[in-house]
Amino acid sequence: MPPLKHLATLAVMALAALAGSGCDPQRISELEEGLSTELDVRDRFGVPDHVWDEGAGARTFEYNRQPAGLRNYMITIGADGKMSALRQVLTPENFARISPSMGMDEVRRRLGKPAKVTPYALSGETHHDWRFLEPPNTVMLFTVVTDRQMRVLRTQTGLDMNAAENNSGGGR
Repeated sequence: MPPLKHLATLAVMALAALAGSGCDPQRISELEEGLSTELDVRDRFGVPDHVWDEGAGARTFEYNRQPAGLRNYMITIGADGKMSALRQVLTPENFARISPSMGMDEVRRRLGKPAKVTPYALSGETHHDWRFLEPPNTVMLFTVVTDRQMRVLRTQTGLDMNAAENNSGGGR
């Protein structure tokens, strides 16, 4: 019985995460750069997962939708308290900016928190995975491989074999 209870709990958590991220387009449409305030952003998105200091009084709020979601948002609030930028950061353009020898702290700042982190003790590598959507409806993984010093060795992109959308043929 405990394993079933555990599965039920995971299912409820996954559905809650999907339901929350499903409202994002509505929340985004209610915000306008240069007019919306920090309070407006927090009213629609809640407490940020992380706040990045941009200097000169500006801050960027990270709203992470991983591991169940396929997007991560960075919303910048200027020194005047108004939203100056709202962007979904899990894009091929941002992935292309991740380069060898970059520190994992910079990667995190660009992409937000990963969906999954897997250390491989024997090789000394750690894989950091972000789930994202490739049109029209393919769930992909962007992976950053780091060394023991948390420096980027390489990146790779591939199909998320665990995504239900990618396994509709029943061949799990």
